[in-house]
Amino acid sequence: MSRKASMKNLDFNNIGGWPRQAQIIFCAVVGIVIIGLAWWLFVSDKRTELEGLERKETELRGTFETKQGRAANLEPLKQQLTQMEQQLQQMLRQLPSKTEMPDLIVDISQTALATGISNELFQPGAEVPKEFYAEKPIALRMVGTYHQFGAFVSGVASLPRVVIMTMHDISLKPKGSNSKDALGGITPNSPLELAGTVKTYRYLDEDEMAAQSKPEDGKDGKAAPAGDKKEGT
Repeated sequence: MSRKASMKNLDFNNIGGWPRQAQIIFCAVVGIVIIGLAWWLFVSDKRTELEGLERKETELRGTFETKQGRAANLEPLKQQLTQMEQQLQQMLRQLPSKTEMPDLIVDISQTALATGISNELFQPGAEVPKEFYAEKPIALRMVGTYHQFGAFVSGVASLPRVVIMTMHDISLKPKGSNSKDALGGITPNSPLELAGTVKTYRYLDEDEMAAQSKPEDGKDGKAAPAGDKKEGT
C-alpha cells in the first residue's frame, strides 16, 4: 500500500491509532498552523507598533539633541543677558534723576538765552511715565540765527548730565515769513523761528518703577472697602 493511500485511510476520530510517522507529521502541521495564526494575530500588529515606536524614538532623540544644545548655551546666554541689563542700568543712570529734572529744564532754557536765542515760548508739560523712564514734553518757540541754534545744540550736549532731546512736529522757517520759497534766501544771520515740541527724558528710581508695576485701584477685581464710600447728604 502506498503512503498516499495510507494517509487516506487514516481515521481522524482515532488519531491515537495512527502510525507514529503520521502522528508526527500531523503534529508538525498543527504546530505550523498555530504558529502562523499566532504570528498573524499578535506579532504582525506588534511589528507595526514597533515601527511606530522606532519612528517616535528617532523624533524624540532629535528633540532631545536640540534641547540639549540649547541647554548647553543657556548659561552663556544668561550671563550675556545679565551684562546687558547692567549696561542698560548704567546708561539709565546717566540720565537726569527726578530731583535733577527741574534744574535741567532751567539749564536748557538758560543755554538757549546764553547763545542769543530768544525764547518766545518755553513751556514744560506734564511727565509721561513709561516702563523704566519718564518723558517730559516741552512746547517751545525760539527765534535765532543758524549759528545760534548750532551753539544751543552744542551747549545742551555739554551739560553735566546726558540730555536726550527728541523733536516732534518741529517747524523751522524765516521769522515773519510764510513763503515756501523764503528758505532759499536765508543767510547765516537771518532770523529763524523754531516752533514745536521737544521731549527730554529721565530715569525712574526703584520706588517709581515699583509703583508702576502695582495694579491700579479698581483694576485688580477687588471691590473698594465699604468704609471708603461717601454717603450723600
